[in-house]
Amino acid sequence: MLRNWYCEIALMFSNQKKAIQVLVEFICGVSDAIGRVAVIAQYVRSKKMVGKVKKKQNIPSNASNGQNLQKEQQPRKTTQRENVFLFIPNLIGYVRVLLAIASLYYMPFAPWTCMGLYIVSCLLDAVDGNVARYLNQCSKFGAVLDMVTDRSTTSCLLCYLAAHYYNWVIIFQLLIALDLSSHYMHMYSSLTAGASSHKQISKKSNPWLRLYYSNNLVLFTFCALNELHFVALYFLTFEPQFDELEINRTVVRWVAYLSFPVCALKQIINFIQLANASQSLALLDIEERKKARKNA
Repeated sequence: MLRNWYCEIALMFSNQKKAIQVLVEFICGVSDAIGRVAVIAQYVRSKKMVGKVKKKQNIPSNASNGQNLQKEQQPRKTTQRENVFLFIPNLIGYVRVLLAIASLYYMPFAPWTCMGLYIVSCLLDAVDGNVARYLNQCSKFGAVLDMVTDRSTTSCLLCYLAAHYYNWVIIFQLLIALDLSSHYMHMYSSLTAGASSHKQISKKSNPWLRLYYSNNLVLFTFCALNELHFVALYFLTFEPQFDELEINRTVVRWVAYLSFPVCALKQIINFIQLANASQSLALLDIEERKKARKNA
């Protein structure tokens, strides 16, 4: 039975060779560019380290050279300022935003093109974080940009689903509200507590939430299957045109069925995240009120 499903999926995608080829070329191009930038950054970093070692080895012995050395060691008044907006992972984030906007344009009438752009944008989400850590370009702006892009793209897709499944509008509205509120409060509580990333969960926090954020495989699986369920629901809105669009009805329905349990668990995790963030903010308020009473 599983073998038949794989064959159906392969047959369904084989009819979209041009779209797949473009997507593969795009992903390969982005990966190649990131690899080149990483190699250049590593080369520049090694050169700087060699320069520092040479400066330490060439220490002058006479007094005049000692005075010059003291002048050189004095801090410079003008320092070069880094542009966080041009960090490589943030540039990848801008590409994700453009791909998401393009997918919204094709969403009403071109499902294959729309989902191709949407999925590439989601896949790049797994790239920018690794690039940031490798190039030492982690930033709060990049973390927030990544979070906002994820929430915005998912919310836009849910809005489209709400317009087509009008009998279930309140469900999609609640999903959007839960997704936005839980992630916003979690991000805000993490930054307020001084954490460098919203993925840093303390040992005192909920164990399920800690497992969700500490294990990359668990995080990727939940996020991927959650989005896959919404993608399957999106394709089902074109059910009257399945034959024309060469979409297999059985495959799409089974994808929706199999991904639903993980999607439901993801909403439970969102609720746990909302409750945990609310508790953390309340504890911070209590501590600040105690400090204010002592200083009064």
